[in-house]
Amino acid sequence: MEKIILKDIPDLDKISVYESNGGYAAWKKVLSQMKPEEVIEEVKKSGLRGRGGACFPTGLKWSFMPKGNEKPKYLCCNGDESEPGSFKDREIFEKNPHQFIEGALIAAYSMGIKAVYVYIRGEYWKWINIMEECVSDAYKNGYIGKNILGSGYSVEMYVHKGAGAYICGEESSLMNSLEGKRGYPRVKPPFPAAVGVWGNPTTINNIETLANVPEIINKGAEWFSKIGEPKHPGTLLFGVSGHVNKPGVYELPTGIPLMTLINDYCGGVKNGKDFKMIIPGGSSMPPLTKEESLTMKMDAESLKAVGSAIGTAGVMVMNEDTDIVHVLQRITKFYYHESCGQCTPCREGCGWMLKVLNRIMDGTGRHSDLDLLISVAENIEGNTICALGDAAAWPVKWTIRKFRKEFEAKIKEDKTGLPAVNKVHGLRKSEEYMTISDHTEQVKVEKLMGKVQELTQNEDVKRFSS
Repeated sequence: MEKIILKDIPDLDKISVYESNGGYAAWKKVLSQMKPEEVIEEVKKSGLRGRGGACFPTGLKWSFMPKGNEKPKYLCCNGDESEPGSFKDREIFEKNPHQFIEGALIAAYSMGIKAVYVYIRGEYWKWINIMEECVSDAYKNGYIGKNILGSGYSVEMYVHKGAGAYICGEESSLMNSLEGKRGYPRVKPPFPAAVGVWGNPTTINNIETLANVPEIINKGAEWFSKIGEPKHPGTLLFGVSGHVNKPGVYELPTGIPLMTLINDYCGGVKNGKDFKMIIPGGSSMPPLTKEESLTMKMDAESLKAVGSAIGTAGVMVMNEDTDIVHVLQRITKFYYHESCGQCTPCREGCGWMLKVLNRIMDGTGRHSDLDLLISVAENIEGNTICALGDAAAWPVKWTIRKFRKEFEAKIKEDKTGLPAVNKVHGLRKSEEYMTISDHTEQVKVEKLMGKVQELTQNEDVKRFSS
């Protein structure tokens, strides 16, 4: 299968090699032959959907940008990539950075944008350095700057180091971070296309999304639309991790069977074991059972049909020996740590879910804890400014529903009838606030007091005492 992004061409990160293999031809074509609205229409026809998680139609998103130049307009390229299990964008930065740069320039031209910001997570030092060098080379060769290739169009590009927070992968948090503010999500509306960076119209696209654009311009929308699934066309960069023999990033058409990806490309599950659970699109996506995985196709619509999502196509494979409860505890700890704290349901709810999961892992869980966890997750879901609340709630809600027996096996004894400790009244030993150990001690004390009372009624003891 012909690759669109991760092409098997040595040294493609060098601008001279990229140019010799047709690089920046689409940029030249756009500047010399196409109007901005024609570019948007071509991307719409291609069916390209966002690769950052939401799968929103790219051309439609570009069409939301207001026409005219009354205000400055911005393009933010989201390379934050902080989703656990996702590591595809760094492959683009390392192996084909100029195709992404070219795609970003074409996007900027189509929307009348004069400034492009490439937002890369702060830990990606190696890839930040690569991108800064590539952007510099593109400037030197006249592809970025003033009056590009004599077209009269000008655009600037800046590489911005992220602050290292998961929340900055959310588009409005990214904009706040770019402005030098705390990475808090913004209430919508207004949406970025109306009020974005510094209060001006802004579009945010994922790195992989933009890297597809030059090939769509070069080969046509019809060519791209026929690759993979019709409702979610093109290729995807599948980042496969976990218990497989050959983890890595694989570029394959959308709609590929999940078992084909794992067995034919990743060499199957390690040590000949069976698998138990697969997370299909990064840690925030609802997991798949073995039965669901056996017939699953990897595209947005197929996963949506079973209540999951393609997300960032970060496929995490877990074998038959995996402690599912421990996995969920670790995922929940991540979202609890990364919650920005702005919304009460997420700030408090993530902590509650983690405490209950810790209790189950410690062997002091109750059977009622499982329904409690689902209830807390459902009260977080849909009640926060951004999707981090959903990202924390979905794994908890769906992992318990699909793997409930795994959780029940961790609960050694049903302690549902006993009240929990109230830390505010920790010193009180009333019936209402007693822990399990308190009840045990109370029984011992009552037995001892009974013996004492028995002895005091004994006539021999009374005479001896007097």
